[in-house]
Amino acid sequence: MKIHEYQARELLASYGLPVDKAYICRNVDDAVRAYQELDTPLVVVKAQVHTGGRGKAGGVKLAKNEIELRQHVANILWMDIKGFIVDRVLIGKAVNIASEYYASYVIDRKSKSTILMLSREGGMDIEEVARNTPEKIHKIVIDPLIGIPDYLAREAAFKLFDDIKLVREAATIFQKLYRLFVDTDASLAEINPLVLTEEGLIKAIDAKMTFDDNALYRHPKIAALFEPTEEEKKEQNAKSKGFSYVHLGGEIGCMVNGAGLAMATMDMIKLYGGEPANFLDIGGSSNPTKVIEAMKLLLSDKNVKVVLINIFGGITRCDDVARGLLEAFSQIKTDIPIVIRLTGTNEKEGRALLEGTEFHLAETMGEAGKKAVELAN
Repeated sequence: MKIHEYQARELLASYGLPVDKAYICRNVDDAVRAYQELDTPLVVVKAQVHTGGRGKAGGVKLAKNEIELRQHVANILWMDIKGFIVDRVLIGKAVNIASEYYASYVIDRKSKSTILMLSREGGMDIEEVARNTPEKIHKIVIDPLIGIPDYLAREAAFKLFDDIKLVREAATIFQKLYRLFVDTDASLAEINPLVLTEEGLIKAIDAKMTFDDNALYRHPKIAALFEPTEEEKKEQNAKSKGFSYVHLGGEIGCMVNGAGLAMATMDMIKLYGGEPANFLDIGGSSNPTKVIEAMKLLLSDKNVKVVLINIFGGITRCDDVARGLLEAFSQIKTDIPIVIRLTGTNEKEGRALLEGTEFHLAETMGEAGKKAVELAN
């Protein structure tokens, strides 16, 4: 689960991290009042959306007077940034930046630990730094039984600063950020940039946090911040009906029983040059109602050109599945091609029931994947 920058800043501030006061505004008049409250000659106006690249998209501007503030807020509100519409902006005091750094805690599957990532090359192009000069990014594995004691925090701080005074300050920041990361069951706690001002102060002027969905029940206040996108609403709706669904953006809709088979099906589609539209595990039932609901979910995606149904009949018999599919599609009308592959218990009987229908039948996964990609093209 993602939250907005202003919400992450509030969490950082609650743990004593160096975050300046800022205001969230949904219209120009609110922004003007915030500007007057801040009582500073230079403010920053920042779009609040659940995506990066705001600066490059024109969603971050400096304003040195009320006229500029009004112009920037009016231009940024309702801007489209990577498909996200800006409905609020953050107004904060601008700082004199001497240098920018990157700091984050993230779950690393390779080391099976939290890692502290640091770089002296913070700012808008941190992704380019990671891609082109990975040696400039330092990774420190955190032992969950030890955490980040003073000696490790200082060692980390020396990766960014040479002045011992700044090292001590940064070490304290890393310890507080780690405590926040662990306490909230976060999967990412990022400060980018962490800046050194011309006055010699270290400040967090941008923050990003994401949280483990499976732990949100322990954090009702954080869970209340969830603002689902349309795709996330679909995923929630699917979950309430007993499906596991993830939108992937391709053109071949997948309906499969079993998570492992669903992953293998997506791999097969990729192998033949296609793009899966989704991950959808409908479980072991041959219930026609479940198939109808799954199809409605797939067909609600306008990008879907073909649906691939890949069913393994273990305890569930393939002839029962075939009957369920026939009953379901007697109620669903669609021009989208349907590729069906049944294998397992009573597979021949199941395929026999589907012969002569408008479905495209396949006996193997390879045949099904290839046929789906050909139809999509």
